[in-house]
Amino acid sequence: MSDSSQQTVTVLDRPAGGLGDIESATRVDVAVVIPAFNEAGGVGAIVRRVKAALGATPFAFDVVVVDDGSTDDTAREAEEHGARVIRLSENGGYGAALKAGINATKSDCVVITDADGTYPPEQIPMLLELMTGVDMVVGSRAMSDVSIARIRRPAKMFLNGLASYLSGRHIPDLNSGLRVMRRSTLMKFIHLLPSGFSFTSTITLAMLCTNHRVTYTPVVCAPRVGSSKIRPSDFNAFLMLVLRTVVLFNPLKVFLPLGGFLFLIGVVKFVYDIFLWNLSETAVMAFLAAVIVWSVGLLADMIARLQLTASSSK
Repeated sequence: MSDSSQQTVTVLDRPAGGLGDIESATRVDVAVVIPAFNEAGGVGAIVRRVKAALGATPFAFDVVVVDDGSTDDTAREAEEHGARVIRLSENGGYGAALKAGINATKSDCVVITDADGTYPPEQIPMLLELMTGVDMVVGSRAMSDVSIARIRRPAKMFLNGLASYLSGRHIPDLNSGLRVMRRSTLMKFIHLLPSGFSFTSTITLAMLCTNHRVTYTPVVCAPRVGSSKIRPSDFNAFLMLVLRTVVLFNPLKVFLPLGGFLFLIGVVKFVYDIFLWNLSETAVMAFLAAVIVWSVGLLADMIARLQLTASSSK
Protein backbone atom coordinates (compact mmCIF):
# COMPACT_ATOMS: atom_id res chain seq x y z
CA MET A 1 0.00 0.00 0.00
CA SER A 2 1.25 3.48 -0.80
CA ASP A 3 -0.15 7.00 -0.72
CA SER A 4 1.07 8.88 -3.77
CA SER A 5 -0.65 12.18 -2.90
CA GLN A 6 1.65 15.12 -3.55
CA GLN A 7 1.29 18.72 -2.42
CA THR A 8 1.79 20.45 -5.75
CA VAL A 9 -0.16 23.35 -7.20
CA THR A 10 -0.94 23.72 -10.87
CA VAL A 11 -2.54 26.73 -12.52
CA LEU A 12 -4.57 25.93 -15.62
CA ASP A 13 -5.78 28.58 -18.05
CA ARG A 14 -8.33 26.22 -19.63
CA PRO A 15 -11.26 25.89 -17.23
CA ALA A 16 -13.05 23.59 -19.66
CA GLY A 17 -10.69 20.83 -18.59
CA GLY A 18 -7.23 20.68 -20.13
CA LEU A 19 -4.52 18.10 -19.60
CA GLY A 20 -3.37 19.67 -16.39
CA ASP A 21 -0.06 18.81 -14.71
CA ILE A 22 -0.19 15.19 -15.77
CA GLU A 23 3.61 14.96 -15.80
CA SER A 24 3.64 15.37 -12.00
CA ALA A 25 1.16 12.53 -11.52
CA THR A 26 2.41 9.03 -10.83
CA ARG A 27 0.62 5.87 -11.90
CA VAL A 28 -1.66 4.64 -9.11
CA ASP A 29 -4.53 2.22 -8.65
CA VAL A 30 -7.11 4.83 -7.67
CA ALA A 31 -7.33 8.56 -8.33
CA VAL A 32 -9.85 10.48 -6.22
CA VAL A 33 -10.91 13.73 -7.92
CA ILE A 34 -12.69 16.34 -5.79
CA PRO A 35 -14.00 19.47 -7.53
CA ALA A 36 -14.25 22.45 -5.20
CA PHE A 37 -15.59 25.97 -5.64
CA ASN A 38 -15.46 28.10 -2.47
CA GLU A 39 -15.53 25.03 -0.22
CA ALA A 40 -12.89 26.09 2.32
CA GLY A 41 -15.18 25.08 5.15
CA GLY A 42 -15.42 21.43 4.13
CA VAL A 43 -12.67 20.44 1.70
CA GLY A 44 -9.97 19.85 4.33
CA ALA A 45 -12.08 17.40 6.29
CA ILE A 46 -13.08 15.55 3.12
CA VAL A 47 -9.46 15.17 2.02
CA ARG A 48 -8.53 13.87 5.45
CA ARG A 49 -11.41 11.36 5.44
CA VAL A 50 -10.60 10.15 1.91
CA LYS A 51 -6.96 9.57 2.83
CA ALA A 52 -7.94 7.75 6.01
CA ALA A 53 -10.43 5.51 4.17
CA LEU A 54 -8.04 4.56 1.36
CA GLY A 55 -5.07 4.34 3.70
CA ALA A 56 -6.63 1.20 5.17
CA THR A 57 -6.73 -0.49 1.75
CA PRO A 58 -3.97 -2.08 -0.37
CA PHE A 59 -4.51 0.47 -3.16
CA ALA A 60 -1.98 3.06 -4.22
CA PHE A 61 -3.96 6.28 -4.51
CA ASP A 62 -3.83 9.94 -5.44
CA VAL A 63 -6.15 12.56 -3.94
CA VAL A 64 -6.61 15.54 -6.27
CA VAL A 65 -8.60 18.65 -5.43
CA VAL A 66 -9.49 20.88 -8.36
CA ASP A 67 -9.93 24.45 -7.15
CA ASP A 68 -12.47 25.76 -9.65
CA GLY A 69 -11.60 29.46 -9.46
CA SER A 70 -12.39 29.80 -5.75
CA THR A 71 -12.11 33.16 -4.05
CA ASP A 72 -11.62 31.72 -0.56
CA ASP A 73 -8.98 29.46 1.01
CA THR A 74 -10.14 26.25 -0.68
CA ALA A 75 -6.78 25.51 -2.29
CA ARG A 76 -4.79 26.21 0.88
CA GLU A 77 -7.08 24.04 3.02
CA ALA A 78 -6.79 21.15 0.54
CA GLU A 79 -3.00 21.47 0.41
CA GLU A 80 -2.60 21.57 4.17
CA HIS A 81 -4.53 18.31 4.46
CA GLY A 82 -2.32 16.55 1.92
CA ALA A 83 -4.15 16.78 -1.40
CA ARG A 84 -2.56 17.49 -4.73
CA VAL A 85 -4.18 20.72 -5.85
CA ILE A 86 -4.97 21.88 -9.36
CA ARG A 87 -6.04 25.50 -9.63
CA LEU A 88 -8.23 26.66 -12.49
CA SER A 89 -7.77 30.35 -13.26
CA GLU A 90 -11.54 30.97 -13.36
CA ASN A 91 -14.74 29.14 -12.48
CA GLY A 92 -15.53 26.76 -15.32
CA GLY A 93 -18.15 24.55 -13.70
CA TYR A 94 -18.44 21.21 -11.91
CA GLY A 95 -17.85 19.12 -15.02
CA ALA A 96 -14.92 21.24 -16.18
CA ALA A 97 -13.22 20.77 -12.82
CA LEU A 98 -13.79 17.01 -12.92
CA LYS A 99 -12.38 16.72 -16.43
CA ALA A 100 -9.31 18.74 -15.46
CA GLY A 101 -8.70 16.45 -12.48
CA ILE A 102 -9.33 13.25 -14.44
CA ASN A 103 -6.96 14.32 -17.21
CA ALA A 104 -4.31 15.24 -14.65
CA THR A 105 -4.21 11.79 -13.06
CA LYS A 106 -2.96 8.34 -14.02
CA SER A 107 -4.91 5.47 -12.56
CA ASP A 108 -6.90 2.36 -13.35
CA CYS A 109 -10.00 3.63 -11.51
CA VAL A 110 -11.29 7.17 -11.03
CA VAL A 111 -13.34 8.09 -7.96
CA ILE A 112 -15.28 11.34 -7.80
CA THR A 113 -16.83 12.85 -4.70
CA ASP A 114 -17.82 16.30 -3.48
CA ALA A 115 -15.97 18.72 -1.22
CA ASP A 116 -19.05 19.77 0.73
CA GLY A 117 -19.16 16.84 3.15
CA THR A 118 -22.34 15.36 1.65
CA TYR A 119 -21.07 11.98 0.50
CA PRO A 120 -19.34 9.56 2.92
CA PRO A 121 -15.71 8.98 1.82
CA GLU A 122 -15.63 5.97 4.15
CA GLN A 123 -17.76 4.13 1.55
CA ILE A 124 -15.16 4.44 -1.21
CA PRO A 125 -13.37 1.15 -0.35
CA MET A 126 -16.73 -0.64 -0.51
CA LEU A 127 -17.42 0.88 -3.94
CA LEU A 128 -13.99 -0.24 -5.13
CA GLU A 129 -14.70 -3.79 -4.01
CA LEU A 130 -17.79 -3.83 -6.24
CA MET A 131 -15.78 -2.83 -9.34
CA THR A 132 -15.01 -6.44 -10.25
CA GLY A 133 -16.48 -7.05 -13.69
CA VAL A 134 -18.25 -3.68 -13.97
CA ASP A 135 -17.44 -0.30 -15.52
CA MET A 136 -18.98 2.00 -12.91
CA VAL A 137 -20.26 1.74 -9.35
CA VAL A 138 -22.54 4.53 -8.11
CA GLY A 139 -23.35 5.44 -4.53
CA SER A 140 -27.13 5.75 -4.72
CA ARG A 141 -29.07 8.08 -2.42
CA ALA A 142 -32.62 7.37 -1.33
CA MET A 143 -35.14 10.04 -2.33
CA SER A 144 -35.61 10.81 1.39
CA ASP A 145 -31.88 11.40 1.91
CA VAL A 146 -31.05 14.61 3.78
CA SER A 147 -28.68 15.66 0.98
CA ILE A 148 -31.64 16.05 -1.41
CA ALA A 149 -33.66 19.19 -0.69
CA ARG A 150 -37.39 18.58 -0.44
CA ILE A 151 -38.10 21.20 -3.08
CA ARG A 152 -35.94 19.29 -5.58
CA ARG A 153 -37.34 15.81 -4.94
CA PRO A 154 -40.30 15.94 -7.38
CA ALA A 155 -38.05 17.13 -10.21
CA LYS A 156 -35.45 14.51 -9.33
CA MET A 157 -38.07 11.72 -9.32
CA PHE A 158 -39.32 12.86 -12.73
CA LEU A 159 -35.81 12.96 -14.23
CA ASN A 160 -34.92 9.56 -12.74
CA GLY A 161 -38.10 8.05 -14.18
CA LEU A 162 -37.61 9.63 -17.61
CA ALA A 163 -33.96 8.57 -17.75
CA SER A 164 -34.88 5.02 -16.67
CA TYR A 165 -37.47 4.73 -19.44
CA LEU A 166 -35.24 6.19 -22.14
CA SER A 167 -32.20 4.11 -21.17
CA GLY A 168 -34.16 0.91 -20.58
CA ARG A 169 -32.52 0.48 -17.15
CA HIS A 170 -33.70 1.32 -13.67
CA ILE A 171 -31.75 4.36 -12.46
CA PRO A 172 -32.25 4.96 -8.73
CA ASP A 173 -30.00 8.04 -8.65
CA LEU A 174 -29.21 9.75 -11.96
CA ASN A 175 -26.77 12.37 -10.73
CA SER A 176 -25.08 11.00 -7.64
CA GLY A 177 -21.72 12.67 -7.11
CA LEU A 178 -20.08 9.64 -5.48
CA ARG A 179 -18.99 7.00 -7.99
CA VAL A 180 -16.08 4.87 -9.16
CA MET A 181 -15.39 4.57 -12.89
CA ARG A 182 -13.01 2.41 -14.87
CA ARG A 183 -10.72 4.87 -16.66
CA SER A 184 -10.58 2.89 -19.90
CA THR A 185 -14.38 3.16 -20.19
CA LEU A 186 -14.66 6.71 -18.91
CA MET A 187 -12.21 8.06 -21.50
CA LYS A 188 -14.43 6.80 -24.34
CA PHE A 189 -16.99 9.44 -23.37
CA ILE A 190 -14.82 12.21 -21.89
CA HIS A 191 -15.27 14.41 -25.00
CA LEU A 192 -19.06 14.24 -24.59
CA LEU A 193 -19.18 15.19 -20.92
CA PRO A 194 -20.37 18.75 -20.23
CA SER A 195 -18.74 21.38 -18.06
CA GLY A 196 -21.73 21.91 -15.77
CA PHE A 197 -23.53 19.89 -13.10
CA SER A 198 -24.86 17.47 -15.73
CA PHE A 199 -21.50 15.67 -15.92
CA THR A 200 -22.71 12.81 -13.72
CA SER A 201 -26.06 12.48 -15.50
CA THR A 202 -24.34 12.35 -18.87
CA ILE A 203 -21.82 9.65 -17.95
CA THR A 204 -24.63 7.59 -16.40
CA LEU A 205 -26.76 7.70 -19.55
CA ALA A 206 -23.77 7.27 -21.84
CA MET A 207 -22.71 4.05 -20.13
CA LEU A 208 -26.20 2.61 -19.76
CA CYS A 209 -27.25 3.42 -23.35
CA THR A 210 -24.13 1.69 -24.67
CA ASN A 211 -24.68 -1.44 -22.55
CA HIS A 212 -21.77 -0.90 -20.18
CA ARG A 213 -21.99 -2.49 -16.77
CA VAL A 214 -23.20 -0.14 -14.04
CA THR A 215 -23.92 -1.11 -10.43
CA TYR A 216 -25.79 0.93 -7.81
CA THR A 217 -25.28 0.55 -4.08
CA PRO A 218 -27.06 2.55 -1.35
CA VAL A 219 -25.21 5.23 0.60
CA VAL A 220 -26.42 7.53 3.36
CA CYS A 221 -25.34 11.15 3.02
CA ALA A 222 -25.06 14.08 5.39
CA PRO A 223 -26.21 17.70 5.09
CA ARG A 224 -23.79 19.71 2.99
CA VAL A 225 -21.31 22.21 4.44
CA GLY A 226 -22.00 25.66 2.98
CA SER A 227 -24.60 26.56 0.35
CA SER A 228 -25.63 24.53 -2.69
CA LYS A 229 -24.49 25.70 -6.14
CA ILE A 230 -27.49 24.07 -7.90
CA ARG A 231 -30.37 26.39 -8.82
CA PRO A 232 -34.02 25.58 -9.75
CA SER A 233 -33.31 26.80 -13.29
CA ASP A 234 -30.91 23.87 -13.72
CA PHE A 235 -33.93 21.53 -14.07
CA ASN A 236 -34.48 22.56 -17.69
CA ALA A 237 -30.83 21.95 -18.46
CA PHE A 238 -31.01 18.47 -16.88
CA LEU A 239 -34.16 17.65 -18.86
CA MET A 240 -32.63 18.68 -22.17
CA LEU A 241 -29.47 16.82 -21.28
CA VAL A 242 -31.39 13.57 -20.74
CA LEU A 243 -33.14 13.90 -24.08
CA ARG A 244 -29.99 14.88 -25.99
CA THR A 245 -27.92 12.08 -24.51
CA VAL A 246 -30.50 9.41 -25.25
CA VAL A 247 -31.02 10.75 -28.80
CA LEU A 248 -27.27 10.53 -29.24
CA PHE A 249 -27.03 6.89 -28.14
CA ASN A 250 -30.51 5.40 -28.56
CA PRO A 251 -32.64 7.76 -30.70
CA LEU A 252 -35.44 5.26 -31.36
CA LYS A 253 -36.42 5.54 -27.68
CA VAL A 254 -37.49 9.11 -28.45
CA PHE A 255 -38.60 9.01 -32.08
CA LEU A 256 -40.67 5.81 -32.03
CA PRO A 257 -43.04 6.93 -29.22
CA LEU A 258 -43.32 10.44 -30.72
CA GLY A 259 -44.18 9.00 -34.15
CA GLY A 260 -46.61 6.58 -32.53
CA PHE A 261 -48.39 9.46 -30.78
CA LEU A 262 -48.79 11.33 -34.07
CA PHE A 263 -49.97 8.17 -35.82
CA LEU A 264 -52.57 7.60 -33.09
CA ILE A 265 -53.86 11.14 -33.57
CA GLY A 266 -54.16 10.42 -37.30
CA VAL A 267 -56.07 7.19 -36.68
CA VAL A 268 -58.52 8.85 -34.29
CA LYS A 269 -59.12 11.75 -36.68
CA PHE A 270 -59.43 9.37 -39.64
CA VAL A 271 -62.13 7.32 -37.86
CA TYR A 272 -63.95 10.51 -36.98
CA ASP A 273 -63.71 11.71 -40.58
CA ILE A 274 -65.12 8.43 -41.87
CA PHE A 275 -68.07 8.85 -39.54
CA LEU A 276 -68.63 12.30 -41.07
CA TRP A 277 -67.72 11.00 -44.53
CA ASN A 278 -65.19 13.80 -44.96
CA LEU A 279 -61.43 13.12 -44.94
CA SER A 280 -59.69 16.13 -43.39
CA GLU A 281 -56.17 17.51 -43.84
CA THR A 282 -55.51 16.94 -40.14
CA ALA A 283 -55.61 13.15 -40.45
CA VAL A 284 -53.37 13.19 -43.52
CA MET A 285 -50.87 15.57 -41.90
CA ALA A 286 -50.75 13.45 -38.74
CA PHE A 287 -49.98 10.31 -40.78
CA LEU A 288 -47.31 12.14 -42.79
CA ALA A 289 -45.78 13.61 -39.61
CA ALA A 290 -45.59 10.14 -38.05
CA VAL A 291 -43.81 8.75 -41.12
CA ILE A 292 -41.37 11.66 -41.15
CA VAL A 293 -40.58 11.32 -37.43
CA TRP A 294 -40.03 7.57 -37.78
CA SER A 295 -37.80 8.11 -40.82
CA VAL A 296 -35.70 10.69 -38.97
CA GLY A 297 -35.47 8.30 -36.03
CA LEU A 298 -34.22 5.46 -38.20
CA LEU A 299 -31.64 7.76 -39.80
CA ALA A 300 -30.50 9.00 -36.38
CA ASP A 301 -30.26 5.40 -35.15
CA MET A 302 -28.10 4.46 -38.12
CA ILE A 303 -25.77 7.40 -37.46
CA ALA A 304 -25.60 6.53 -33.76
CA ARG A 305 -24.67 2.91 -34.57
CA LEU A 306 -21.93 4.05 -36.96
CA GLN A 307 -20.52 6.42 -34.33
CA LEU A 308 -20.53 3.73 -31.66
CA THR A 309 -18.84 1.27 -34.00
CA ALA A 310 -16.15 3.82 -34.86
CA SER A 311 -15.59 4.66 -31.19
CA SER A 312 -15.30 1.02 -30.13
CA SER A 313 -12.76 0.32 -32.86
CA LYS A 314 -10.38 3.04 -31.66
